[in-house]
Amino acid sequence: MNEKAMKILEYNKIIDLLASKAISPMGKNLCRGLLPVVSLQEITAAQKETAEAYSMLMRKGSFPIGGIKDISVPLKRVEMSGALNIEELLNIGEFLYVVKKALNFSKYDNQDDYFELVEKYFSSLQAVPQLEKEISRCIVNENELADDASNALYEIRKNIKISNSRIREQLNSVIHSANYKNMLQDTVITIRSGRYCVPIKQEYRNSFQGMVHDQSSTGATLFVEPISVVNLNNKIKELSAKEQDEINKILSRLSDLVFESLDVLKNDFELLAYLDFVFAKGQLAIDLKASEPKFNTEGYINIKKARHPLLSGTVVPIDIYLGKSFTMLLITGPNTGGKTVSLKTLGLFTLMGQSGLHIPAFDNSELNVFDEVFADIGDEQSIEQSLSTFSGHMTNIVNILKEVNYNSLVLLDELGAGTDPVEGAALAMSILQYLHARKIRCAVTTHYSELKVYALSTEAVENAACEFDVDTLRPTYRLLIGVPGKSNAFAISKRLGLDDMIIENAKQLLTSENVKFEDLITELEISKKTVEIEMGKAESYRRESERLKKDLESQKEKLQEQRQKQIFEAKEAAHRILYEAKEEADKIIRNMQKLEREKNSFKELDAERNKLKDKMSSVSEEVSKGQKSNLSLKRITSGLKMGDRVYVHSFGQNGQVVSVDNTKRESMVSFGNMKVKVSFDDLSIDETKATDDKKYNNLVTSVKKGKSQFIKPELDLRGKMVDEALEIVDKYLDDAFLAGLSQVIIIHGKGTGALRSAVQSFVKAHVHVKSFRLGAFGEGESGVTVCELK
Repeated sequence: MNEKAMKILEYNKIIDLLASKAISPMGKNLCRGLLPVVSLQEITAAQKETAEAYSMLMRKGSFPIGGIKDISVPLKRVEMSGALNIEELLNIGEFLYVVKKALNFSKYDNQDDYFELVEKYFSSLQAVPQLEKEISRCIVNENELADDASNALYEIRKNIKISNSRIREQLNSVIHSANYKNMLQDTVITIRSGRYCVPIKQEYRNSFQGMVHDQSSTGATLFVEPISVVNLNNKIKELSAKEQDEINKILSRLSDLVFESLDVLKNDFELLAYLDFVFAKGQLAIDLKASEPKFNTEGYINIKKARHPLLSGTVVPIDIYLGKSFTMLLITGPNTGGKTVSLKTLGLFTLMGQSGLHIPAFDNSELNVFDEVFADIGDEQSIEQSLSTFSGHMTNIVNILKEVNYNSLVLLDELGAGTDPVEGAALAMSILQYLHARKIRCAVTTHYSELKVYALSTEAVENAACEFDVDTLRPTYRLLIGVPGKSNAFAISKRLGLDDMIIENAKQLLTSENVKFEDLITELEISKKTVEIEMGKAESYRRESERLKKDLESQKEKLQEQRQKQIFEAKEAAHRILYEAKEEADKIIRNMQKLEREKNSFKELDAERNKLKDKMSSVSEEVSKGQKSNLSLKRITSGLKMGDRVYVHSFGQNGQVVSVDNTKRESMVSFGNMKVKVSFDDLSIDETKATDDKKYNNLVTSVKKGKSQFIKPELDLRGKMVDEALEIVDKYLDDAFLAGLSQVIIIHGKGTGALRSAVQSFVKAHVHVKSFRLGAFGEGESGVTVCELK
């Protein structure tokens, strides 16, 4: 790609921005080496990488490789069989820790978090936990190894500590001794030349036995090593030398471990650097609020709401399209109106897109893959090369025309400026005709009216204008394609303070043709603005209608959900009430049966019956509303017959007619295993659809199936007391009946016969038992009772 054009379009500043988003030195280097490519396949892959990095950063936060160091030099030294120092090994340990964090970052919880291209790099990363753990264990910081890095180092440092302690004991005895009190300059212990010393006055040099290692700047104080600690100091020296030897052995051993994992480390190093580069692209896209452009090879460009990434403050977005119905775009308008920025935006976005970077524009913006981008923008004047503005521009244009091909993008700013306007306009038109004939995509800025006429009269050439607000006398920076612009020299001069008389005189000097053309331009601008306003209103109305439609649908869905929720909660409450009532009823019935067996007073039995009736009445009141809402009821007048389904209002239950007494206007109604005599006035015909019966039968069937999975055909009562045994038998017979068993065996044992008699008396009156007998030979004989169920 043309280096001069990249410099003019400030591509290098975008690269600097990108490098600032990378974390590691290696990633920054890769960012600085990024260049546009011309292969559609490579561009698509690079754009997809950026898109995946963008999505991962938005979902998971920043890429966690902070603290990573460049370990390329240590790896080369290890490769040449060299030993690493403590700091280099520590950097490798930190690098392996970063690898582990990167792998954790790449884990995804669901398929939506899977990113194909980026995952390919993450899957190639390999952690080396053993090496990381060993480096972490052996190295405390960049200057020190841990005591337990090896057993030998531990023993050496232990002996050094012991020797230091003994020396301090000896020196403490010296500085606190009365014999040396007058000789000491101060009662402190100091170190000189790596040996422990005490400060002695100069005049006692010959009186104090020891080795002089240093003296003060005045010479009044001598730092003397007492003779009593010389051997201990010598021992520490020896131990320190051994310590250094052992440290070197440990570093050599750790370097060997690094060498064993050298290939993995080199691969991880390259992968992390590249991943850092990819996530830098993603972070840049986030910061610029950029989107992924679509690419084609048909010469078509359509950039929606583009914002130049290097502009600060509030940036007015522009729409630029080129290459479909026209291949050349002529942009006119006032100075400082945004013409040059439009050119630079078009060229810079092309370079960014072909480098795999997202562009700050709306989604689905389109770019063409160009072989070259050429630009002649800015002041090309050069005093050193004796080039005027015109000469500088023309030299650049000559080079462009030599190298340009069909698949090139050419950007020319103020074509033909810097010389005689007539000759400049003619030359500019000739250059445009040359580019147009070769169908080269080209965007040009100009002030020449002749070029505006050329665009209006030439196929595949389109005018564009940088809008100017005449009321405020300021540019709006909007690009209007399809309308030729005005330079607005008179309006700008008036705003800057030029005398009105001079401006009016200048207007008189214009030819009538020029005035008419400028008036035509003004009318076109007014028409364009009117259409845009109306289109804006129409779009606003459309969006408002869409919003109202969505709100209506949302409210409808919420109402439906609330209704379903209320129905569900009502059904749940009814089921819970019925379940609790059934449990209470079963308990009361068992008490009633127990009272009958024990032949207690009728008052207690009646009390239990009344309790049952009260319970059923209360349940009836709680669920009757819900029941009635789901029943189709008809009051009974006459004609009731056996088998009819009816609803009993006092119980809130529906049942089946067993018998009818039309004279007394009463009927016997069955509720499962219970029969109740009810007046016609308390009954209604239940005309609920047959599906309810089907649901009931399905429910009964499902209950039976559920019971049959757990109910055995025999019950063992041996060892039970009579009262306890009868309660178990009652529950067992209910469950066996529900499970659909036709015969069950109750094992009570032979014994004294008391339990057998109680069981047989109980089953004789039980509602579910059809008949019973003692067991036959092989069944348990008199030790069991065989019951046939209804």
